[in-house]
Amino acid sequence: MKSKLRQIFSGDTKVELTEGGIGKPLLYLSLPVVISNLLQVAYNIVDVFWLGRVSTEALAAVGFVFPVIFFLVSLGIGLSIAGSIFVAQNQGKSDSVATEKAASQTLLYISIFSVLIGITGYFLSEQVITLLGAEEDVIPLATDYLQIVSLGMILYFGFSVFNSLMRGYGDTVTPMLIMGGSVMLNMVLDPLLIFGWSFFPELGVEGAALATIISRGLGFAVGLYILFSGVKGLKVSLSQMWPDLGYLKRTVFLGAPASLEIVTRSLSVNAILIIVGMFSTPVVAAYGIVIRIYSAVYLPAIAVSRSVETMTAQNHGAGKVGRAEKANAVASKYILGILSVLGLFCIIFASPVLSLFSSDPEVIAIGSEFLRILGLSFGFVGVKSIYNGGLRGIERTFTSAMVAVVTLWVIRIPFAYLSVDFMGETGIWWAFTVSNILGAVIGYLVFKKMIGREY
Repeated sequence: MKSKLRQIFSGDTKVELTEGGIGKPLLYLSLPVVISNLLQVAYNIVDVFWLGRVSTEALAAVGFVFPVIFFLVSLGIGLSIAGSIFVAQNQGKSDSVATEKAASQTLLYISIFSVLIGITGYFLSEQVITLLGAEEDVIPLATDYLQIVSLGMILYFGFSVFNSLMRGYGDTVTPMLIMGGSVMLNMVLDPLLIFGWSFFPELGVEGAALATIISRGLGFAVGLYILFSGVKGLKVSLSQMWPDLGYLKRTVFLGAPASLEIVTRSLSVNAILIIVGMFSTPVVAAYGIVIRIYSAVYLPAIAVSRSVETMTAQNHGAGKVGRAEKANAVASKYILGILSVLGLFCIIFASPVLSLFSSDPEVIAIGSEFLRILGLSFGFVGVKSIYNGGLRGIERTFTSAMVAVVTLWVIRIPFAYLSVDFMGETGIWWAFTVSNILGAVIGYLVFKKMIGREY
């Protein structure tokens, strides 16, 4: 197994997803994606680490900006999910021409969409931050950060699209390696641009945003070279980028519900943030820190979910529905165990973890309570994510979106809103845990019903 992993991580061997066992191919596909997503979280954690040493206001500013950026990205990411599914299904059919067209068309439409989203985000930044309830001393900092990211949205978003296309093809190692280099560059640039070390200008919050855009932009540039040259197998070409309205219709039909699902998640974070904004700045700052720690758990769950989505789509394309179902069962079992152990760690060491990001005793105390309550549901976050990925893999993107709507807007948001009157901010923390557990149960039951219709 060690030899196989070395081959996979060197990029010499392509993962076979439609033949042989389930566990090992899923591991080989998922592990680089998990690492890539943890590296992506590092972008935000590095920002929080350094900005926490600037001021509590700077930390709170990033706390407001993060869900807004996630929302802007989520508006178009459904297109990349659809593209990944089409690439995976055509790869399962061994149709290289259709695979190339799927990748090329996806890159075209995502590029156009990201520019439009970036322009919109730039001009509405201050209004959005104000609407979310940021305090007067936080609004200018959050607006500056959001405007810089909006101007570089095509760079910010582009690398995520590259990841999606390569994952659908079955190569998760190449994006991981590029992401690693991008994160290392961001780690170097962050303190230089935030504090003005050496000959660099002292830009504060703007420096953190600029460092992120530069790092992701260089990663996207490398990704474009790989796709256009075809050196890693998957290729895009300008000749395949002439707009195909039929393909666009299929992409929107499959991708719009996937975007709805992600937008639903993003809006729920913003809705929760509005409730959190009713409390003091230390509560907002603590929320911002824990949400990033939660991302460190949620993104690996999403990573395995994306791998299950790819494996399900490839086997669905190859007509192997039973193998697709088994992949979901195997993945959910392992992710439940692994993330439950991680949740226990966070429950035990909540305060030391929070102290890494803030020296404010009140922020640490509030954040520790949130992390301990949230840690109870980490394993269920994984299960919920796996079965949502399985639904997308069999082209049930609308069903997956509806599961998210029920989990977040029927369970989490009402619970949080109604409970703050008698539980304070603690009610918000319990809303996350209750909705995560119920969402896992709902996702499992719905997937079993939908996959049964494919036989």
